Amino acid sequence: MAPIVQTTARTQSRTNRICTVLPVMFSIIALGLVLGAVAAGVPPQSDEGTLAHLYQLLMAAQFPLVIVFIATAEWTRPRQAMIVLMVQAIAGAAALAALFWSGY
Repeated sequence: MAPIVQTTARTQSRTNRICTVLPVMFSIIALGLVLGAVAAGVPPQSDEGTLAHLYQLLMAAQFPLVIVFIATAEWTRPRQAMIVLMVQAIAGAAALAALFWSGY
């Protein structure tokens, strides 16, 4: 019975590591989309284009990943989990701030 528990713990740890990195990566990519559009001089459009849809998908996909991170985090060390959550929140806020700043 020990191998099953070990495999479950290993899978939970791997899932937690993935859910630690992906939301931050998604925020950085979303930030890059906004800054790239500003740098390229793309004007705000009346109808949402591909960049807007990609941005929305990247930002929306973070929510379930953060929920999975919270569910799989090792809460015996809450400080580490809270630091990861703060980094994820700051990265998401940076992407949202860039969108607000750009006026899109």
